[in-house]
Amino acid sequence: QVQLVESGGGLVQAGGSLRLSCAASGRTSANYVVGWFRQAPGKQRELVLAIQWNSGRTYDTDSVKGRFTISRDNAENTVYLEMNSLKPEDTAVYYCAATPILFGSDQFYRNPSSYDYWGQGTQVTVSS
Repeated sequence: QVQLVESGGGLVQAGGSLRLSCAASGRTSANYVVGWFRQAPGKQRELVLAIQWNSGRTYDTDSVKGRFTISRDNAENTVYLEMNSLKPEDTAVYYCAATPILFGSDQFYRNPSSYDYWGQGTQVTVSS
């Protein structure tokens, strides 16, 4: 098992930046795909970006292309979500999640049900 803890959320003005962290503990020696999801009130949880822990391969989505980047620090067992040019529509609770399935399709990694482990979430609010 792996435990995930998000941090770094907060209130920011439109156009600003935030960096979210997802710290992993437990069975971190295994390889995972770690995804950042977000869920706004009344909306479905959606994938923002995902990254394979060992290879660094990323899985992108069109909604944040060019504004958000995902990276990982293997020594710190942490995955980061760098968010730039934030918009009010980026307001949501952001979750990180992990799955041990390494060779899934892009559609597989976009599905929240594909992930076995979840953090508690961190709120990001972007004011206009």
